[in-house]
Amino acid sequence: MGSPGRHAPRASLMRRTDQVTWLESTLRGMMSWAWAIGALAVLSPPPGNAAEPPPSTLAESVSFFESKIRPVLVEHCYECHAVSAKSIKGGLRVDTRDALRQGGDSGPAVVAGKPEDSLLLAALTYDDDIKMPPRRKLPDSIVKDFEQWIRQGAADPRDEPSSSPDTTIVAAPSTIDIERGKQFWAFQPPTRHQPPAVKESTWPRQPLDAFVLAELDARGLPHAPAADVRALARRLSFDLTGLPPAPAEVDALATDPTERNYIAYVDRLLASPNFGERWARLWLDVTRFAEDQAHIVGNDASLTYPNAYLYRDWVVNALNADLPYDRFLTLQLAADLVEPGEPANLAALGFIGLGPKYYSRNTLAVMADEWEDRVDVVGRGVLGLTLACARCHDHKFDPIPTADYYALAGVFASTEMLNKPLTPKDEKTPNGQAKQPKNAIHIVRDGKIQDLSVFVRGDVNTKGPTAPRHFPAVLCEGTPEPFSKSQSGRKELAEHLVSKSNPLTARVIVNRIWAAYFGRGLVATSSNFGKLGERPTHPKLLDELARRFMDQGWSLKRLHREIVLSATYRQSSQVDASARELDQENLWLGRMPRRRLSIEAWRDAVLASSGRLERSVGGPSIDPLDPKGVRRTLYSQVSRLDLNKLLALFDFPDPNVSADRRQETTTPLQKLFLLNSEFMVSHSSELARRLENEIPGAASDADVAARRIERAYQILYGRAPQPAERDLSLKYLMRGQAPPSERWTTYAQALLSSNEMLYLD
Repeated sequence: MGSPGRHAPRASLMRRTDQVTWLESTLRGMMSWAWAIGALAVLSPPPGNAAEPPPSTLAESVSFFESKIRPVLVEHCYECHAVSAKSIKGGLRVDTRDALRQGGDSGPAVVAGKPEDSLLLAALTYDDDIKMPPRRKLPDSIVKDFEQWIRQGAADPRDEPSSSPDTTIVAAPSTIDIERGKQFWAFQPPTRHQPPAVKESTWPRQPLDAFVLAELDARGLPHAPAADVRALARRLSFDLTGLPPAPAEVDALATDPTERNYIAYVDRLLASPNFGERWARLWLDVTRFAEDQAHIVGNDASLTYPNAYLYRDWVVNALNADLPYDRFLTLQLAADLVEPGEPANLAALGFIGLGPKYYSRNTLAVMADEWEDRVDVVGRGVLGLTLACARCHDHKFDPIPTADYYALAGVFASTEMLNKPLTPKDEKTPNGQAKQPKNAIHIVRDGKIQDLSVFVRGDVNTKGPTAPRHFPAVLCEGTPEPFSKSQSGRKELAEHLVSKSNPLTARVIVNRIWAAYFGRGLVATSSNFGKLGERPTHPKLLDELARRFMDQGWSLKRLHREIVLSATYRQSSQVDASARELDQENLWLGRMPRRRLSIEAWRDAVLASSGRLERSVGGPSIDPLDPKGVRRTLYSQVSRLDLNKLLALFDFPDPNVSADRRQETTTPLQKLFLLNSEFMVSHSSELARRLENEIPGAASDADVAARRIERAYQILYGRAPQPAERDLSLKYLMRGQAPPSERWTTYAQALLSSNEMLYLD
């Protein structure tokens, strides 16, 4: 799968002459293995146009350490190589940054930027005389994480803890000025703003358009013309449902492209059950949804979640019902507390109940890591703040004292994971847990209510003052009120999150949805609104959208509708070179960006095009690589330990950590999948069979072949083929040496493998 880059022209993702050249070379050589090598160049982006992955920021590097490195060190190394160990083996400690780099008796364990000189990596790969951990080698994926971490500089935010587990030490008082911190833009409540006056008063279609146009005018930038109606119909269908449009729907809108018909088309898509399936994935990425754990020993299934799909189904149904976002969040944190005795929404508690669990869960150090995960997913996922960075010390950049971190961690320390029996007949143990995970719904409930002590410098053996459970001070009016002593605090946490006085929750979700449409949020760092994050390009627009979102009932569908009805959204992705040069990154939204489909949308489009897509909503997970598996890709099994190879190949996010966006890569393995996988061959054959069934007749009849070509382009691309494309297709299909059925299958595979299939204009 190639990337056309920023400057690729026209809706087909190539100039028509280039498209014809591509098709010709594809069809001429697709029967031979040699074509596979050529395809890497044909389908790959032109030199210099490939979209480069964004450079790692300090925040991203620290996040990588906290999500991928620290948990492994805690679980597998601290027993023998930490200050709390009975004896420190080999003179090596790995519980601080300096100790890890200094190393032990054999020398430095980590040399930043040099994996080949890092003894720790040699031990993990079992390439050294010392093999760590000694009982068994860690999975290759974890070893690769360590190699990547070291190669990128071995970012490690940990400070040096005390040299002994002295529990009487007093934590240093916070020096953070909370009131001064509140002056930062993200901690100021969003306010309403009137749409600004603009010169081209006829262009705005929605209030948001005036804000966009005013910024363009201020910089002397033009806006793009309206998109071609067929491209727009395809864009809408994928954006709102994650599926390609029915050719009849595209034809109807193209035949009568009135505003009334456009709005009716939008409303039909919003009302489709496919809407919830498409947009659930955005939320599941944020909540690091998965069905097992990153660390599983042998066949031990005790830490897996066989019925995790029940949470996924709840999210889909909630979005389809347009459950107000404030209620959507509240139920995921505290459904059992706000609806006691009502089982209908218990599955929502999978938000926390499906989080990572580690072995040795009876130890404080391990549980502290689990609590950090919960604080992190709420912090980054809901508030757009890296709250977990305050675990070991006051936040280095944002006004989050360590005491505020432990105040939130205490909420989750007062909460326990629960495998609740699915039915009364399922066997229970005395504490209400199902005996087998396969017979349970995986949620949470209140446990032993407790306020945590501050763990000085993150060391569980070094306890400072108690931190009563409360909401972060920078987000409170006045002094934070302590949470209830009779409950965990999940209900109060939810109430604070969805309070209209909270400056972040509405902004963050509005920004996430905006980013999904435009490829970049109004705040580019969707999970970091703190000082290390980007500043908003359109602060008044963000405030206006967030404020109206709350004032109009937290309706997500209403927000989606305003965006897709706007003139900003309806712009073409095509502008002349001079206009593109003035704003190469499209910060000011003078055009609609060309966007690459996610693996979910692309695979679903292949299934829909072949006529095999099964559209039932909800249910257990599937293997997306199975050619006979024809359910939507949303329902793929998601493993933290061994992510499905198809998902991993096409940039599905790591489910061990909250993900704010999809990375995009272009690799030879992706191209080879298109050429050789059983999945692609099978569905290419199905597409050829569909064309034959819809347009019967002799394969040798040129008129029949021409009508099938026309139909293929309508199904796949929402347009008719250009004359040169039609002629070239006919030339291959009518004169090829292979049997007709084989030629049609090969032809279908070439069309399914094209860039136009993968990108939205």
